[in-house]
Amino acid sequence: MLIRRADAIKSSEITSLDLFLRRREFLRGAGWVAAGAVLAPTLACGAEGEARPLAPRAGADANPFRTDEKPTAFKDATRYNNFYEFGTDKSDPRRYAGSLRTRPWSVAITGEVGKPGTIDLDDLLRPHSAEERIYRLRCVEAWSMVIPWLGIPLGEIIKRFEPTSGARYVAFKTLLDPEQMPGQRSRVLDWPYLEGLRIDEAMHPLTILATGMYGQELPNQNGAPLRLVVPWKYGFKSIKSIVEIRLARTEPPTSWNLQAPREYGFFANVNPDVDHPRWSQKRERRIGELRKRPTILFNGYADQVAHLYQGIDLRKYF
Repeated sequence: MLIRRADAIKSSEITSLDLFLRRREFLRGAGWVAAGAVLAPTLACGAEGEARPLAPRAGADANPFRTDEKPTAFKDATRYNNFYEFGTDKSDPRRYAGSLRTRPWSVAITGEVGKPGTIDLDDLLRPHSAEERIYRLRCVEAWSMVIPWLGIPLGEIIKRFEPTSGARYVAFKTLLDPEQMPGQRSRVLDWPYLEGLRIDEAMHPLTILATGMYGQELPNQNGAPLRLVVPWKYGFKSIKSIVEIRLARTEPPTSWNLQAPREYGFFANVNPDVDHPRWSQKRERRIGELRKRPTILFNGYADQVAHLYQGIDLRKYF
C-alpha cells in the first residue's frame, strides 16, 4: 500500500498542540458549534492567539483518505510557507499576511456552468460542512508536511452550479489587491495567481477546498480564507485566497507554468523520476525532521489517482 489508513483515529489523537487541545475543551463545553458563528477573532498573521474553531462534518473519522502519519507541528506549518503574495521568503507570509481581510469573502463560479453565481464564505462554513483529512503536502523544493485539513470536496461545490458538457478544465484565481497583499507589488510573477486542474482531477474526492487546518479556520499565511488542496500534486497547485473558480473548455494558464514552463508543468504530479532542472525530486525532507526520505509517486496516493493518467507520458506531461 502506498497510503496508510487509520479510519478509527479521532481528531483528538492527531496532535498535541495546545491550541488544538483548547478547541476540544471548548467543544466539550458547548457541543458542536456553527462554524460561521463569531466565536473569536481569526488567527492573525504572526499571532499564536485564539482562532475560530471549525466543527468537522459527522463521520469524518471514517474518512478513507486519512493517513496515520504524524502531523507536522502547528508552529512549523504556520511559520514556513510559500505565499508569494506576501513575499518570497518562507517566513514572509507569517510576518506580512496580517494585512489580508478575510471578511466579507465570496467566490464567483463562472464559465461552463448552467447556473453561474457566487458562494459566500460563511455558506461554506455552515455547521458540519467541513471534513477533516490528514494529507501530505509535497513542495517542489523537496520538502513536505503532513497537515490535518478541514475542507469541502471541490466536486460537491462544482455540482451545485451544473457544469456543462463543455467543462473540461477548472481554473482558479487568487485575490488581486496589492494593498492587502504587498508581495503583488513585485514582478516575481504576473498577478493575480492562476491555477488549474482537469475536470476529472477537480471532481476526484481527494481534492478539497480547505477552509481550515488543525481544527480551526485557516491562518492568513496558510491561504485564508479558502485554498485548494490536491494532495497528490506539488504544493504550487494549492492556490490560496481564491476569489474565482471558472469551468473552461480549454486548458487554462497557470502562474508557474507561465513564469517557467521548462520547470513547472500543468499537471504537477509528484513524480520522483522527473527531476526539477535545478534539483533532484527523488528524496524529500519532512519539515521538523533532519533525515530525508524517498519521494513516493503521486505523493503516496497512486492507489487512488493513477488511473486518471493511464496512457499519459508523465515525463512529457509533468
